[in-house]
Amino acid sequence: MTTFDERADLSDLSTTADRVRRSMESVIEGKPEVVRLSLTVLIAEGHLLIEDVPGVGKTMLAKALARSVDCSVRRIQFTPDLLPSDITGVSIYDQQRQEFEFKPGAIFAQIVIGDEINRASPKTQSALLESMEERHVTIDGETYDLPSPFMVVATQNPVEMEGTYPLPEAQRDRFMARVSIGYPSPAAELEMIDVHGGASPLEDLQPVAHAHEISKLIEAVRGVHVADQVRRYAVDLVAATRTHQELRLGASPRATLHLLRAARAAAALSGRDFVLPDDVQSLAVPVLAHRLLPTAQAQLSRRTAEQVVTEILQRVPVPTGAPGVATTPLHTDGYGQQSPRGY
Repeated sequence: MTTFDERADLSDLSTTADRVRRSMESVIEGKPEVVRLSLTVLIAEGHLLIEDVPGVGKTMLAKALARSVDCSVRRIQFTPDLLPSDITGVSIYDQQRQEFEFKPGAIFAQIVIGDEINRASPKTQSALLESMEERHVTIDGETYDLPSPFMVVATQNPVEMEGTYPLPEAQRDRFMARVSIGYPSPAAELEMIDVHGGASPLEDLQPVAHAHEISKLIEAVRGVHVADQVRRYAVDLVAATRTHQELRLGASPRATLHLLRAARAAAALSGRDFVLPDDVQSLAVPVLAHRLLPTAQAQLSRRTAEQVVTEILQRVPVPTGAPGVATTPLHTDGYGQQSPRGY
């Protein structure tokens, strides 16, 4: 049973998230579903991978999120000569005190923007693994905790492959969701010309939420109820990816956890203290698709992981015992994905 304090927290979440959303949409025109997914990942304690062609606003989205929240922010430009110590930090010997002193790297921020992450070497990419999953860094046998909240927003370009190192499966699995911004509509592009023509709107963007507010929202999201039928539904969706004939690698158990955490955040953003199967369906593609590896035959047939996940959503039965479950056909929802009508 939800207490009064928990309901108040969800009300605060909706108000705070709305402020951040409006702030981001003042910079990112015509992409409300992308902004909503970014907020969902933030309050679900996840990390976001933004993958798209050049010039559509990948870095702009990451910066808009970072500047809308009063958190410490660091930006890392990934290049082939970037070293792991540039990210995690290094111990330097202090001659006066005759002891080693730890100098924190760029990862010691609450929001870390990793620009063109696939341009760094695999060794440097792996420096992110421990920090993204364990939320601490180990240097010379000493463990240092990262600040809270902590989120990595990474961008990569899928078309310029010269001088890049594709993210391995273990690295992609650390990201809760992947989003593609896509080209704007003609109307949104015209508005962008007016807004961005003279100066970047990022320069005038001011924080509209504090780090402690985001931490409170994260705590509120953890208390959102997930019925047993919805848990089973998420497990069935993920299990279906492991046996699908067009996939040679299905989603991991971590994907199941990320899917349910993101669904909790989506429910909270909608003002509910319980998760519907609709929440799971709406997030299945952005949470699962980047973790899957299609077979060679599927690639020859130009079948994408997103198409396979959509097919799985249509095949796996939707539970009917949870409160408010919709059982009508799928439609496109606010995330740009497929979910039942009545969401």
